[in-house]
Order: sequence, then structure tokens, then C-alpha cells
Amino acid sequence: MSQTTTIRGNNQRKLLKGLLSVRNISRITALIPPAALVFVTAILFVEALPAIKYNGLGFLNHTQWRPGNFYVNPVTTNGVSHPVGASYGALPLILGTIESAVLALVIAVPISIGAALVIVQKLPDRFSQGVGLFLEILAGIPSVIFGLWGTLTLGPILARDVFPYISRIVPNIPIFNFFKGNTGHGEGLLTSGIVLAIMVIPIIASTSRDLLRQVPRLTKEGGTALGFTDWETNKLVALPWIRTGMIGASVLGLARALGETMAVAMTSGAVLGANPSNAFLPMTTIAATIVSQLDSALTDATGLATRTLAEGALLLTVITLVTNIAARLLVRKVSSTALPIGRGI
Repeated sequence: MSQTTTIRGNNQRKLLKGLLSVRNISRITALIPPAALVFVTAILFVEALPAIKYNGLGFLNHTQWRPGNFYVNPVTTNGVSHPVGASYGALPLILGTIESAVLALVIAVPISIGAALVIVQKLPDRFSQGVGLFLEILAGIPSVIFGLWGTLTLGPILARDVFPYISRIVPNIPIFNFFKGNTGHGEGLLTSGIVLAIMVIPIIASTSRDLLRQVPRLTKEGGTALGFTDWETNKLVALPWIRTGMIGASVLGLARALGETMAVAMTSGAVLGANPSNAFLPMTTIAATIVSQLDSALTDATGLATRTLAEGALLLTVITLVTNIAARLLVRKVSSTALPIGRGI
């Protein structure tokens, strides 16, 4: 009896020790993502600090991007060594980043939700699984392939056949004047926005599809029993049921669009200091500028050019964090405890 009791006690102590170790491991793994974010942000801040001192607040509202003269002796300003004539302004980069991401989201969200509704409610199971597979494949295509396709195929077609038509049919209202004027050659804000939208659609559509499948069938059938049409059932029952999740999916797509690099660098024209007068002209973003200017920045012996790119990366990190925080606040506001998804994060 005593031996059996001893064995049970040992087993219980081992089990408790194992549970405690699993709990500790879980706590450590839960701290890794925020620790990584803090680490990356801190490194960017340290690397960008000389550029912050030199550029000041002008980095946020100036439009010129001049690395300066690398072939004469550098000078020192505010304790920072820099090439003569160096001047960096990121306002066009900031506007290009936000405009292209918002444009992509405006295009992608309605298409994604419509595709999810069709896949879940209209297509037979066999076809819906096939379409879902294609969505997942589309999400896995490297961005450089989208960029090459946008530059060589989509951009010229849009500039020749689509953009002139858009420029003609848009009503002569001040708010729509951004879509009038010179239609360019296929490299610009609208082309980048369309390519980004195509890249974002699989993320939002796949998530929305999975959420719609979680809506109880009896709830939808109740709307049908009350005389709702299919559109009214989706509008009043299905979509409100998953609205918190759809906002989260849209935020994931927005984060992808904000940080996209190669596709935008290849389709935007990557023109520094350009603030396009309409949606068809070349522009650039923070991420595209970093990848396109890194080689030339390494030739700056003072290091200011690379530190300025680090400042741009830090600014992009801040924009992404602010966007995610705003999205979480929006989720809290629109969600309801009556929904199975809950009040959100």
C-alpha cells in the first residue's frame, strides 16, 4: 500500500512539474512576438537617430530627396557628418504609402466579400473547394512575380485601354479630379493600387470565407423564413455576424499593402519626390524607396543616406502600428457581445 502511494505521489509530482514547465514555456513563447517588435523598433531608432537629428521635422513635410554630393569633403551639421547639399523629405513617400494601401483596400474589400459569399453560399462544395484552392495559391505567389506582371502586362493594358476611359467618364466634380488628366504609361499610383488589391484579395477572401462558414445555418434560415431575400439575409444576418472578423481580415490586408516592396517598386515608377497630380502618374512609397535607394545609399561614406533609410523604415513601422491600433479600437466599437466572435481584442 505504501509503495503504491509513493509511486502515485511521484507521478503526481512529475505531472505537476511537467505542467509548470509547459506553462513557463507558454509564457516565454507568448513574450517572443512583442519582444521581437520592441527589439526591431529599438534597433531602427538607434540606427536612425543621426538622421533624425539632421533631418528634423522637415523629414515629414518636405518633398525633396537629395543625397547630396558624395565627391567633395563632407560637412557637419548638428553634430552629424553629411554630404554637401544633402536634404531628405519623406512627404511624397508617406502619401504614396497611404494612398496606394487605401486604394488597394477600397478595391479589394468588396471583391473579397463578394467572392466569399459566392464560394460559401452559391457554389457546390466541389467547385467551392477548387476556388478556395486557387485563392490559397494566389496568396502564395511571390510579390516580384506580381510586380513583373504589372510592369510588362497589366500596366500597358491599363494605360492604353482603361485609364483613358476612366478619365473620360469620371464626372467633373472636384473630388474626382484626381482621376482625370494625363493617363501616363502604365506605371503609377492606380496601377500599384490594382496590383496590391490583387495581392490582398486572397487574404481577405479566404478569411471571410472561413468566417461565413461559421455562421449558424439556422440563423440564416430564420432570415429566409421571415421573407428576406438572399441579399437581405447576407446584409442583415451573415455579414453583421462576422463584421469583427472582416475588419480583422481587412487590417491584415492593409498591413500587407502598407509594407509591400517589390511589386510597388516595379509598378509605381519609383520617382522620388513625386507627388502625382492624378492617380495615373508615377509615385513611390517608403518600402519601395528603401529597396530602390539602398545600393546608392551604401556609397555615402558618412552613412547619412543609410541612416535616413532606417528613419524611413522606423516611420513605416510607426504607421503600421498606428493603423493596427486604430483598427483594434474600431473593432471594439463595432463589435457586440451578442455575436459569437465577441467584443474583439
